[in-house]
Formats: sequence, structure tokens, C-alpha cells
Amino acid sequence: MADDLHIPTRPARLTRDDLVVVIPALNEALRIREVVSGALAECPRVIVIDDGSDDGTGECIADLPVTVLRHAERRGKGASLRHGFATALAMGARAIVTMDGDGQHLARDIPRLLASANRHPDHVVIGARLQRRSQQPLHRRLANEFADWGIAWGTGYGIADSQSGQRLYPAAVAALTDVPGEDFVFEAQILISAAQQLGTRCVSVPIESRYQSVHGDEQFRASHFKPLRDFSRITSHIVAGVFRRGGIPAMFRSIRANPALVDDDARPAVMEPGRDAISAFDEAGR
Repeated sequence: MADDLHIPTRPARLTRDDLVVVIPALNEALRIREVVSGALAECPRVIVIDDGSDDGTGECIADLPVTVLRHAERRGKGASLRHGFATALAMGARAIVTMDGDGQHLARDIPRLLASANRHPDHVVIGARLQRRSQQPLHRRLANEFADWGIAWGTGYGIADSQSGQRLYPAAVAALTDVPGEDFVFEAQILISAAQQLGTRCVSVPIESRYQSVHGDEQFRASHFKPLRDFSRITSHIVAGVFRRGGIPAMFRSIRANPALVDDDARPAVMEPGRDAISAFDEAGR
């Protein structure tokens, strides 16, 4: 009878060799070489999707050992991520790390995302911009908190920094094909689709994100993300889905019962979505 017993086993631990880093890039000549070189220091396999850049982005990394996927004209961040995911999965990736090409994410956080993925198997790991938040423009911070609240209505659980582009996706999530939405809507929808189709949750790891500062020397290009335009698109997309599915009272109860999961390395915690999670980490950092 013992031979008939099925004992569930945890997935094999992920290592850096199981990862592929995917970097969508649109006119990122200013910082792309720094970003890619940093990613290569943490992971041997890196894919850059040059989404119709006209500033020499591809030429800046032509001599680096990376895979460059070139779009002849701009197709948007959603299309770039889909292209990168498909290529990474064809390489045998067990997990995919995404980073923006503008230098706001630090490649040295990749090992922390990897460690959290091993502590929380089958979760999407989000590099949540909870450290040194005073550097983040106020309008972006408030908009991100609103987005966290809104996306929770699609996932059924709270998320800390749902808008961060630095993430680790399990292969099963990256392989989802029925993920509607383009540009920045895609990054919101893939979390919703993963929750609804696979039962996948997110865990957030506090990271530092760099922004242009009047007191600093670092230069960053203007963000492609336009808060009014893009949050309007994301919000309308999510609201339409909520009303289409129905069950609003049940979704509200689910969100309240499943607050954001934040894994601060040695001190994992659960926090209320939105301002409560952010305020707690601001307080802890003082």
C-alpha cells in the first residue's frame, strides 16, 4: 500500500542558471548598456527586445553576449514582453526575470527575487519600490497605491507595488497565452490572469528604485509611462472585467482576507494593500 501513496514534493530549487532576464527597451541608449551588463553579472542568459528604437539602443549592446530581438516598428511593452517570454521559454527557462531598460531597477536585486521565489514557490515575485520612497515622485507614488487597490479587484488579493516592472515570473505564468491587453495594461492583466487561471499569488520584495533627483547626478530618460493615460487604460480594463464577471461582494471579502504578502528577506509579513503596506515600510526605514 505504501507504494500507492503520493507524497507531494516541492519544486526543485531555482538557480541563476534556470533564469532568463527579459528587458524590453524603447529608446534606452542612455542606460541600456549599464542595465544589460548588470543583468549579465547576475544571470548568464539575457534577452533584450528593442521595440523599434531610433536612438541606437541596439548598437549600444551589439558586442555583449545577449539575445537581441528587434521590432522594426514600435509594438508596445505588452508585445515586447510576449516576444521575450516566448523566446525565454524556448531556451528552457524555469523562471523569467523582467527589468526595465531605463536603469531604474538594480540588477543586484535579482538574487533577492530568486531567493524569495524559492521561499514562495509558484508565486510571481515583485520587486516592490518600498525602499527610499522619498525619491519616487509623489504623483507616481499615489498613482501606484491606487493601482494596487484597483488590481486587487481582479486578483482577489492585495499586492504591494503592482506597477513595478522588476518581477520574477514562474514559467507557467509566462506561458499563459490568453492574456488580453497591450502596453502597460498587459503587466496588470498577467497578474489577474495568473490568479484566475492558475491560482497564482504575488509576493513583494522591497527594492530601491532610482529616479531623477535634483540632488543627484544620475540621468534617466523621461518615463514612457504616462500616469493619466495609462492608469485610465488600466482602470477601465479592470473595472470592465470586474463587472463582466460579477460577484463583487465575494471579491471584496477575498481581498480583505488576503492582504499583500511582503517578503523582506528575514522578516516576511502580510500587509493591507495600498497605503498600509507602504506606510509600514516607510516607518520601518526611519
